[in-house]
Amino acid sequence: MTCESGKMFFQIDSTNGIPVYEQVARQVTFAVANGALQSGELVPSVRQLARELAINPNTVARAYRQLQDQNILESRRGTGMVIANGARPICKTERTRILRERIGYVIDEALQSQLTKEEIQKLFQSELGKKRGK
Repeated sequence: MTCESGKMFFQIDSTNGIPVYEQVARQVTFAVANGALQSGELVPSVRQLARELAINPNTVARAYRQLQDQNILESRRGTGMVIANGARPICKTERTRILRERIGYVIDEALQSQLTKEEIQKLFQSELGKKRGK
């Protein structure tokens, strides 16, 4: 399920094993890390985003709480939730941590299946080439 909310484009995949609230939090984190969202910029309200994604508002609220705890979002009285000052370096670090962890799982699985280092590198390069060709 996808939705475009202002400058944010959310894509929720209920089959990928990642909780929906975590997907929302990651997508905000990644958007801040790559500069699509800037400090001081308003994010969609909990109700608005829940409605657009057809998910429970508590799910969005949980994602936003997590982002507040990480100092990525802050509440502005009378305005709503905005990207916090200094959020971008936090998001870049968090993005790297998330991706490193996910890549680590894939490498572990490849090694357990008895692929060699060279075979793993070939697979990675091949898939990266396919994605960049999009």
